[in-house]
Amino acid sequence: MTKKVNYKRVISQVIVWMVVIILTLSCLLPLINMLAISLSGSDAVAANEVGFIPKDFTIVTYKKLLEDGQFWKSFLISVERVILGLIINMFFTVSMAYPLSKSKKRFPAREIYIKFVIFAMLFSGGIIPLFMVVSNLHLTNTIWALVLPGAVPVFNVILLINFFKGVPESLDEAARIDGASPIEILVKIYLPVSLPALATVALFSIVNHWNDYFSGLIYMSKSAMYPLQTYIQQLTVDITQVTDAEQLKQMASMNNRTFNATKIVVSTIPLLIIYPFLQKYFVSGMVIGAVKE
Repeated sequence: MTKKVNYKRVISQVIVWMVVIILTLSCLLPLINMLAISLSGSDAVAANEVGFIPKDFTIVTYKKLLEDGQFWKSFLISVERVILGLIINMFFTVSMAYPLSKSKKRFPAREIYIKFVIFAMLFSGGIIPLFMVVSNLHLTNTIWALVLPGAVPVFNVILLINFFKGVPESLDEAARIDGASPIEILVKIYLPVSLPALATVALFSIVNHWNDYFSGLIYMSKSAMYPLQTYIQQLTVDITQVTDAEQLKQMASMNNRTFNATKIVVSTIPLLIIYPFLQKYFVSGMVIGAVKE
């Protein structure tokens, strides 16, 4: 007896896989192209001859970037920013989301605070008032100017509120009957079951702090205090400043397009290393945090 084939299901699966493959290639191919450009000679890049395979292979752009002492200083500043920013973001996000996830009966002022949260997400005070506040607090040219203005990421708060709402109320009630305090309930019940949501907001925070270059331009007047993204945005190939013959030969195989491609690749590597460790939580955290009321 032959098994009947469900052609509609097969066709639907083929269509789904085609869409997935197209979306994957649309994300992957530009990165491969950037990598190929960063490893190619300037003449081939200028002639638009580089596709997905390097032409006139060279690593001179990587050598120039990695031999720069300020590059490593800026790299460490960015690492410090990500660590401090992640700790501050997670503390305030969890502290704010936990009480706001409770019912109006448990937290009578909840609706007032929710309105403030939504208003803050939709409207901003602007760059100039923010700069004035940071400047008057004497935070410019310090690491705190990079992490404190974004201490409470409102989108992450809303995401975590929705996830906390999905935690069974019976767990909360049982813990309160046993005499647990609100902090103990948060630490021993809510946080352990909320790893997908916590990993998701943590990934958002890491990416935001690592990729942000504009804050460094605004709050840092000293290039020595630039985070990595701000510093590499300022780098250009300036052949007029080269006097050594060997350096001149190396610079001849570079241009700003190959250098920009190198900067993109180098700045992306840390995120590519971190993402696989959080990926298994990311999808479930986004879905669960997005569909709750």
